[in-house]
Amino acid sequence: MHYTTRPMRVFQWFNAFLLGLLALLCVLPIIHILAVSFSSSAAATAGLVRFWPIDFNVKSYEFVLSSGLFLKSLLVTLERVGIGVAVNMLLTLITAYPLSKDSERFKQRTIYTWFMLVTILFSGGIVPLFMIVRETGIMGSIWALILPGAVPVFNVILLLNFFRNLPKELEEAAFIDGAGHMSTLFRIFVPLSLPALATIGLLTVVNHWNAWFDGLIFMNSPDRYPLQSYLQTIIIQRDYSNMTEQDLKTMQLISDRTIKSAQIFLGALPILLLYPFLQKYFVTGITLGSVKE
Repeated sequence: MHYTTRPMRVFQWFNAFLLGLLALLCVLPIIHILAVSFSSSAAATAGLVRFWPIDFNVKSYEFVLSSGLFLKSLLVTLERVGIGVAVNMLLTLITAYPLSKDSERFKQRTIYTWFMLVTILFSGGIVPLFMIVRETGIMGSIWALILPGAVPVFNVILLLNFFRNLPKELEEAAFIDGAGHMSTLFRIFVPLSLPALATIGLLTVVNHWNAWFDGLIFMNSPDRYPLQSYLQTIIIQRDYSNMTEQDLKTMQLISDRTIKSAQIFLGALPILLLYPFLQKYFVTGITLGSVKE
């Protein structure tokens, strides 16, 4: 679209300036964290670091990557993301597919839909959830972080509305050719729903990666904490009695602040790398899946 009038051009420039300013406000904290992680202990402690490292060094990253608890928590998070995303996506697909049918084909559709909507508006609370996890015997296992949120209702609503926008003739043609519901779902609906699935997949990955509170209450040992729970509780303890001269020189370059900054950046890095590849699907998936005909 070409804007030829002066007011429209002014609006476009103002809009671009405002959005650029908002984007800059989102990026600057990440740049600051990155700069602190590459700075020396003295500069970070004195608050001299802004958006560029002072006394550049990578000792904080060497210290973090050599920490056993950090690597263990990272592996727990990777395990959670891998299993959790697979479980969430599968259950979202097989739940959204029948709920996308009209009431003539699935008479109980409205009942199930409202039942799921109620779970968004009202929650049983943390204590009942903790008791359920404990009584089912999954406390302290990876399933305690996955099964309580195995069916994300928001994603189900997003996907079922996307399914309802697909042409019904495609499904009817598949049934005429002898396909069943599962074949129709995975051979017709899934390939046509890649924008919505990419959006849901990104939301699911971010949700599992950033979750920290459930790790604190469901995992019995800090060795089983996911990454974000570990970052919430980390305390850097140092034993100066057994340090060598080289260790003392290293400690002059790192501090609690630089180490935590390095951990925060490493914790956010996978999502920062993943998002650009799925970003092009994000807006399309949201707009197409949020409005039904």
